[in-house]
Amino acid sequence: MGQREAARPHILLIMADQLRYDCLGYAGIAPVHTPHLDRLAAEGVGFDAAYTHFPVCAPARQSLGCGQRPEVFGGLWNYNMGLKVGALEPSAYSWARSLQEQGYQCGYIGKWDVHPEYTPVSYGYDHYIDSAALHRKMVAADYPEVAYTNGYFGEPDPLPLAHTLTHFTAMQAEQLLERLSATGQGQPWHLRVNFNEPHLPCRPAQPFADQYAPADAKEWESFTDSLQGKPYIQSQQLRNWGIETFGWEDWAPIVARYYAVISQLDDAVGRLLQRLDQLGLREETWVIFTSDHGDMCGGHRMMDKHYVMYEDVVKVPLIMRMPGVIPAGQRTDELVYNLLDLPPTIMEVCGIAAPGQHALHGRSMLPWMTGQGAALAPALANSREEVIASYNGQQFGLYTQRMIRTKSWKYVWNLTDVDELYDLEDDPHELHNRIGDPARHELVQQLRKRLYAALLKDGDPMVRNEWMQRQLLGGHKN
Repeated sequence: MGQREAARPHILLIMADQLRYDCLGYAGIAPVHTPHLDRLAAEGVGFDAAYTHFPVCAPARQSLGCGQRPEVFGGLWNYNMGLKVGALEPSAYSWARSLQEQGYQCGYIGKWDVHPEYTPVSYGYDHYIDSAALHRKMVAADYPEVAYTNGYFGEPDPLPLAHTLTHFTAMQAEQLLERLSATGQGQPWHLRVNFNEPHLPCRPAQPFADQYAPADAKEWESFTDSLQGKPYIQSQQLRNWGIETFGWEDWAPIVARYYAVISQLDDAVGRLLQRLDQLGLREETWVIFTSDHGDMCGGHRMMDKHYVMYEDVVKVPLIMRMPGVIPAGQRTDELVYNLLDLPPTIMEVCGIAAPGQHALHGRSMLPWMTGQGAALAPALANSREEVIASYNGQQFGLYTQRMIRTKSWKYVWNLTDVDELYDLEDDPHELHNRIGDPARHELVQQLRKRLYAALLKDGDPMVRNEWMQRQLLGGHKN
């Protein structure tokens, strides 16, 4: 990276909540308009095979803060939902704190979900703005008549666009950006902006509320899934939400609102990026955009997430731009973790030493950012052949899953139900569970062994007892 590396870039990390990988315009799949994020991808690199390691908000965000899988520190599910559970403590390693120690001014705005008592200030951030709390106060004071009635299924938002949570958060972020950039000539800063959108319930305001009609919502290819031969919990998921009788005519307006909120989010992100340009910081700033996980949003007829490892929730968008370092217009299908790989990447780019005894579970994405990854792949020890994701349960009850996804296959270990195996080349929409196919018996054994080795290496407690070892290594599993 030469001279630019020595300068240490500013870091603007923007995170959406529950954004599907296929609902950005540049992906070319769903008919969603996202011109600002499309331009960001055109000016940098888009990762077409980025995966979350945990498709639930709090554990995913806790892992991003420390660089480890949540099972290691006890962040097994959202701490504000269901049984009491651990969270990432301030005594844990934090790369934001390392940035702070290296002279970075660090600011945090928006959704937190890392600890129920401690704020980002306890993890290395100098400034913290709870934009959702401020927004609630503003709405209660200025719009006391506003009421929402359609629950998690969403509805149009009567608020003016500037006063919606998306744009209120963006406005607060612009002000914090200005504050950080004024801290001192040459002092680097890191700003993390966490939008709540497009997490359900989706409530788009005008002009976005009318941008998509239900007829614009394309029926997901997986919507015909009968769920036959799959774990019981998947059909129960429909009953949990009361959507077991929904046809596409019921889902289409919900999906249209999801599209609309994504376009509204894109507009808010565009305003923040425009302010970055106006401050003359574009050339010095590393911009990262991603999401904690995706959303079923009608895929496989399901809502939200939970109890599944479908691409809808584990595959996520990831875009980076860093002028002078990341060549424009790149796309890569390298398997990466959007959250576990970011900490070591940030540390390498910023020249931060490894955190002592704290083992990071990701690897630096720098070769793939700079366009050298494909050429160096045969020699790269960190070129990845698989990604692993996990789930431990939440408000509908505990249910443990571990997933291994290669370029061609996905195996899901459901510890208390039938396992899943999907041929991602012949069945990209994961309709047919091949776990009982005799012709795939050897493949399943191989994937189980690979999954076991990966979980053991990263310290997952679930494989450290003889009963679970028997499932993965001894063949005592359907």
